Amino acid sequence: MHSTNLLLEEPIRMASILEPSKPSFFPAMTKIVGTLGPKSRSVDTISACLKAGMSVARFDFSWGDAAYHQETLENLKLAIKSTKKLCAVMLDTVGPELQVVNKNETTISLEENGTVVLTPHRGQEASSSLLPINFSGLAKVVNPGATIFVGQYLFTGSETTSVWLEVSEVKGDDVVCIIKNTATLAGSLFTLHCSQIHIDLPTLSDEDKDVIRKWGTPNKIDFLSLSYTRHAEDVRQAREFLSKLGDLSQTLIFAKIENVEGLNHFDEILAEADGIILSRGNLGIDLPPEKVFLFQKSALYKCNMAGKPAVVTRVVDSMTDNLRPTRAEATDVANAVLDGSDAILLGAETLRGLYPVETISTVGRICAEAEKVFNQDLYFKRTVKYVGEPMTHLESIASSAVRAAIKVKASVIICFTSSGRAARLIAKYRPSMPVLSVVIPRLKTNQLKWSFTGAFEARQSLIVRGLFPMLADPRHPAESTSSTNESVLKVALDHGKASGVIKSHDRVVVCQKVGDSSVVKIIELDD
Repeated sequence: MHSTNLLLEEPIRMASILEPSKPSFFPAMTKIVGTLGPKSRSVDTISACLKAGMSVARFDFSWGDAAYHQETLENLKLAIKSTKKLCAVMLDTVGPELQVVNKNETTISLEENGTVVLTPHRGQEASSSLLPINFSGLAKVVNPGATIFVGQYLFTGSETTSVWLEVSEVKGDDVVCIIKNTATLAGSLFTLHCSQIHIDLPTLSDEDKDVIRKWGTPNKIDFLSLSYTRHAEDVRQAREFLSKLGDLSQTLIFAKIENVEGLNHFDEILAEADGIILSRGNLGIDLPPEKVFLFQKSALYKCNMAGKPAVVTRVVDSMTDNLRPTRAEATDVANAVLDGSDAILLGAETLRGLYPVETISTVGRICAEAEKVFNQDLYFKRTVKYVGEPMTHLESIASSAVRAAIKVKASVIICFTSSGRAARLIAKYRPSMPVLSVVIPRLKTNQLKWSFTGAFEARQSLIVRGLFPMLADPRHPAESTSSTNESVLKVALDHGKASGVIKSHDRVVVCQKVGDSSVVKIIELDD
């Protein structure tokens, strides 16, 4: 396995563990994606989530209609305005998700060792002996002995609302199952998951395309979370679809790996996608539980070396109903940071959990503590070795900027960029100090009107570990030999000082383009 232990090598003093953590302007270098829903959609709650450290808002279209999510998004815009904190928008598709159809929301009690029939005839009433499902081909792909999971566990984190079934026989289109545990299914939406079975449904369904077209396009979504990505072709098809929607040609596609099929094609999916989401809920059902950590460590290593953001899900399920995470969950969050994840994604915890703000705050604090003992030196050397020689021009500049910042103990790295690529490359080397990405807008035209680009690039930095964007004045060009560069730098330094990341006599590393040359310079601030 590629991953090595990235905990600091020097012994950690036990007494230092008890020292209170110092407050910081940036809650953590690791980013937090929060799913907005019933318990987190008011302006006040979203504002509190942003202040607590949420930098990406996820809209999950597995439930709720476009009008509901639009109302939530309008509240997010108001919260951004009042808190003056940037936040990106992620649309999560439904994909080929199998579901039990429970139209009348009947409460269904299932008894261990009993039998239940899964049928594709949706018109029938759901009961303790019959569960109508939304997929007609199940009987063709399962065999006796196959394991099937049904429940709300993926949304609630509660095992009492989920059931494990074992296929006993197939009768025509129906699948007869033995119930393996007693459970009560309550609500309208239950997912159905067949372990290691290929489901012949498109990754981007017609319903998903409709939502992207009618909701995603007018709202200029920053990220598309592509559920159940199984092949690189899934990403290519989604990109082709987005490219036809004008405003979404810049949207980044994050492939959500949720089953063994996605795992088997991971390398080619990573090459095609802009980022990866390790969906440990479904993955933990498709894989034996003892194998999940192996995939996490290997996948995160590959994402880190490719310089593509990696997001880990399902970390503090118990906080859906409790004010504090379990000890195991707190350790899990820290290990995700030490393994190299860029962001932690919160689902049910913020969507319908009782403590959305406290959850974000708690996860942020755990991330910040883990970052303090992250062995940056080891990580840097490993990444440089992986990239190899000869390095590309940009890789060389990025690694040099980070090396210089480490050597002079700089408080921050400031990177001027128009596409965001240079800043992301610097962040790839995981410097121990924040990277202030100053995005310089570019003027472009479609022959009918002129417009500035830059807002997309700035918001899309909000999912990358250690990267903190600010949008520069469009009157200042990104590449210049004149005094305009100095004035943009002054704005960036003033922002850093106001944020509390830069103080008098600090050293700052600046990475910028001057004419045709890329320059890395160190400046020491006076009073």
